[in-house]
Amino acid sequence: MSKQERSFRVEAVVLRHWDYGETDRMVVLFTREKGKLTALAKGVRKPLSRKAGHLEPFTRLSVQLAQGSSIPIITQAETIDGHVSLRQELTLIGQAAYVLEVVERFTFEGEENRSLYQLIVHTLQRLSAAVQPELVLRYFDVHLLAAVGYQPQLFYCVGCKKEIMPQDQYFSSVLGGVLCPTCGKNVIGAHAISMNGLKYLRHFQRSNFSEASQAHLSQAIAFELENIIHAYYSYLLEQQLNSPAFLRRVTKPLP
Repeated sequence: MSKQERSFRVEAVVLRHWDYGETDRMVVLFTREKGKLTALAKGVRKPLSRKAGHLEPFTRLSVQLAQGSSIPIITQAETIDGHVSLRQELTLIGQAAYVLEVVERFTFEGEENRSLYQLIVHTLQRLSAAVQPELVLRYFDVHLLAAVGYQPQLFYCVGCKKEIMPQDQYFSSVLGGVLCPTCGKNVIGAHAISMNGLKYLRHFQRSNFSEASQAHLSQAIAFELENIIHAYYSYLLEQQLNSPAFLRRVTKPLP
């Protein structure tokens, strides 16, 4: 293996980290070039470490890695966007943490996915701008599902295959899409979805963000879509996410 092959530079977003040994830290990155990577940051917990501030969750950075015997080792790190505003309020922390958790749960080490990388970058930027965060997150959900191969069918009944009509329907996590009223009432675990809720999901699925952001989600529709998507996530992952519970706690109105 040449020196060039042993050392490589990537652009990445830090998903999470944990302490390792006395002074080191393991860092999970989602990179533009190589997908998800777990790397070792040696000595990063020492008081004078220059890399520590660049390796916090939410940070977008340029990072140099050397291929170790088992995992890459971070040798240099330079922040591109620290997303400082996302660290200043618990709600924003929870929203950004949700994005990173979903990405980590749905991806595997070493699988390049540039469209997903761009979705992560843009979603964190949109959350930083604090414009319609519920819409930003639901748009992220819909496009993440497409990027990782689980895009739901929203235009035809996954039961009878007929085109969906403009009326209230059902959504089946098991079947991966919408069911007409006739089919839906016979499917165990199918969730009711309103005509307006389905309209927004369809709009997000076939639109870029500039087009999608023209919509304005009511609180009721936002809650409905959140429940449906989280149920779909739980089925696909075979477990529940942790961040939604934190988000509910920090956004709960004071008594």
